[in-house]
Amino acid sequence: MSEGVAGQPFPDGFGEGETPDPHPLLGPVLGFLGRWRGLGQGGYPTLDGDFAYAQEVSFGHDGRPFLRYEARAWLLDADGAPLRPAARESGWWRLQDGGRMEALITQPTGITEILTGRAEDGVVELATHTVALTPTAKEVTATRRRYTLAAADADTHADQGPHGDTFTFVHDLAAVGQPLQHHLSATLRRAAGQSTLPASSWNSSVQ
Repeated sequence: MSEGVAGQPFPDGFGEGETPDPHPLLGPVLGFLGRWRGLGQGGYPTLDGDFAYAQEVSFGHDGRPFLRYEARAWLLDADGAPLRPAARESGWWRLQDGGRMEALITQPTGITEILTGRAEDGVVELATHTVALTPTAKEVTATRRRYTLAAADADTHADQGPHGDTFTFVHDLAAVGQPLQHHLSATLRRAAGQSTLPASSWNSSVQ
């Protein structure tokens, strides 16, 4: 039966001008479409010191008001060389009227987050609604995430377009008996996908 299936007929779009056309509700987050790579720093009271990591993130869509999200990170040594795989997660940003958002994010360590928040002015802010844990997952009680689009430096990144070539990520975490506090921060630059922000109605863990 499967021999007659030609393949995926509805591939995701990762940038401006790609098929399919984005759903109008994706307007506040269209600047995140594409693939990103960058470096970050992390730490937590229960860990043995701070750490450096690299990360790759992608955002795509299939024409519906959902943004598909995937991120993977790897730890770096003092010289910036890769040490080992670290946090990995995937999920969905669900956009609604007025920039309201819901997000589902799942990690292979047995943690699923459901978050709510808003997307406006190039900023996405999400906070925990519910955390679900498998029986063997470590305790996580709350998270808070902030994604902020920024214009690229005019000199260093002039070939990448004037807007939306960088985003910063900040992740706060409450886990294993610790209160909500800073856990991760990173700066990522566009690796592939759209080179500029599409016109819209808004202004422009490592575990």
